[in-house]
Amino acid sequence: MEVQLWTLIPFLLMLLSIAIIPLVAEHWWESNRNKLIVSLILGVPTAIYLICAGMGHNLEHQMLFDYVPFIILLCALFVVTGGIHIGGDIEAKPATNTALLALGWVLASIMGTTGAAMLLIRPLIEINKERKYKVHTVLFFIALVANCGGLLTPLGDPPLFLLYLRGAEFTWFLSMLPQWAFVGAVLLVLFFITDSYYHKREPQVNLRLDATQKEPIHITGTLNFVWLVGVVASVAFLNQSYIPAMGEHDAPLYIKFLREIALVVLIVLSLVTTKKEVRKANHYSWEPIIEVAVLFFGIFITMTPALLYLNTHAASLGLHAPWQFFYSTGMLSSFLDNAPTAVAFYSVAQGLPVVEGATLVAGVPEALLKAISMGSVFFGALTYIGNGPNFMVKSIAERNGIKMPSFFGYMIRFSLVVLLPVYVVMQLIFI
Repeated sequence: MEVQLWTLIPFLLMLLSIAIIPLVAEHWWESNRNKLIVSLILGVPTAIYLICAGMGHNLEHQMLFDYVPFIILLCALFVVTGGIHIGGDIEAKPATNTALLALGWVLASIMGTTGAAMLLIRPLIEINKERKYKVHTVLFFIALVANCGGLLTPLGDPPLFLLYLRGAEFTWFLSMLPQWAFVGAVLLVLFFITDSYYHKREPQVNLRLDATQKEPIHITGTLNFVWLVGVVASVAFLNQSYIPAMGEHDAPLYIKFLREIALVVLIVLSLVTTKKEVRKANHYSWEPIIEVAVLFFGIFITMTPALLYLNTHAASLGLHAPWQFFYSTGMLSSFLDNAPTAVAFYSVAQGLPVVEGATLVAGVPEALLKAISMGSVFFGALTYIGNGPNFMVKSIAERNGIKMPSFFGYMIRFSLVVLLPVYVVMQLIFI
C-alpha cells in the first residue's frame, strides 16, 4: 500500500510541537511527562494507521532496530561519561575555550559525538560559570563536538555506522579528512573571534572572579574509561560484519540484540562501580536522557510514513549529482533523525545507473556516498533534533542555568547564519 502525503501530518505536528510549545507554554513543556503525552497523542494514531494499513512491519523495524539501539547507545554513553568527572576551574579565556572545543572535535570521531559531548559539556560549563556571555560557547560546542567532529569513523555518528554496516570499509571514512579539517578549522576560528568579542564585553567583576577562582584540572571516576572502551568496542565489533548470525531473520533475540545487551551490561557496571560523589559533582540527572527518549519516541514513530514516502518517490526526486545528495540529505537530516535519513538517500543512490569507470563504495558511487555522509553529519547540527546529542547538551546547559535559544531561535541566531554558510563554502570547494 502506497503511503499518502497526508500521513506526514503527525510528523509535522511533532516538529511544530517541539518548536512552538516551549515558546507559548514554557513551564508546561519543562515536564518530560508532558513531552511524553505529546509523543503518545501523535505517535499512537500513526502507529495504529500503519498497522491497519499493512505497514506494521515497517514500524516494528523502525522502533526495534533503529529506535531501541539508538536510545540504548545514547544512554550507555550518557551514563558512562556521566561517571567521569573532570574537575577544576581554569580561566575561561578564548584560547582555553577554543582548545577545549578542538579537543572535543577530535574525540568525537574516536568515542562518538554523544560520548565526546557528554564527557566535555560539564567541564566546559564549569570553566565558564563565572562568565556572563556563554550561550555562544554551547552553540559552537553542539556544532563542533556533538556533530561535525564525528565524520572520520563509523563510531563518530550513527548514520556513518549504518553505512559501515552496508559495506563501507572502516578506514574509508578517513577519506573525508580534508572536509572534516576544513569545517572544523573554520568553525574554531569563528568561535575564537566570537568568544574574544564577548570576552571583551564581560563585566570586569566577572573577569576578576574568573581569574581568581581557579583550581587544577583533575579527573575522578577513571574506571569509567574502561567501560567507555567497552562501549566503543561493542559498537565496532558486535555487528553483522563480525557476527553474521546477528543479521539472520530467525536468529534468537539475544543474538539479534547482542550489542544492546552488552551496552546494558556496561550501563549497569558503570552505575554500580561509580561513587555517588562523582555523579553528584557532575550534577548528574536522568532528565536529559529521558527527554531525548520520550521526544524521539514520538519522532521515530511519526517519521516512519515520511521515510516510506521518501523511499517510494525516490525515482521522481531527480537526484544525480553529489551536491544534490549533500543538500538533500543534509536538509532532511536537520529535521529527521540523520541516521535513517542517510539510509534513505543511500537507497536512492543504489537505484541510480552507474557511470562506467566510477569508483563504488558499498555498492554506490563513492562521490555520492561521501555527499550523503557529510550531509547527514554536518547538517545534524542545524536544529536541536538533527542529532541525539544536541538535545542532551541543550538540556544539560539549561539545567546549569544557561538560557538556550528556542528551536527557531537556534536556527535564526546560529545555524542558518553561521553553520550553513560554512557548509556552502565547503561544498563549493570539495563537492
